[in-house]
Amino acid sequence: MFLLGFLVGVGLQLAVPVGLTSSSPSTVLPIGGGVVFLVGAALSVWSWWIFLRVGTTAVPGEVSRVLVTHGPYRLTRNPMYVGLTLAYLGEAGLLLLAWPLLVLPFVLAYVNWFVIPVEEGSLSEFEGYREYRSRVRRWI
Repeated sequence: MFLLGFLVGVGLQLAVPVGLTSSSPSTVLPIGGGVVFLVGAALSVWSWWIFLRVGTTAVPGEVSRVLVTHGPYRLTRNPMYVGLTLAYLGEAGLLLLAWPLLVLPFVLAYVNWFVIPVEEGSLSEFEGYREYRSRVRRWI
């Protein structure tokens, strides 16, 4: 969803060019965007790597084999989505693209109201999930 949303934003950017500008030197936004992108990518990869290490799936809709509650999952129930959101924001800043930023709320709404509830439904079968869910926020 994140890639599709970004590509829709890029398509809109090509059709109706609107760039991000900054009163700061012209390298501040791209450098800041690059840093945010790297942080988001690192968080997503770390979260995905934990899933691989414990032998569960990172594919939405597939049944999880293990309830992961360590690493970044101590701070958010969805660190991969948080990481992808940061990477998305960073990429838009890095490339000085405005349209992808306008598309992002729709991507997040879809993930929040359609994808995550399906995932949480299957996780509710794990003992301890209810306590984990009451202790750790969905996003941040």
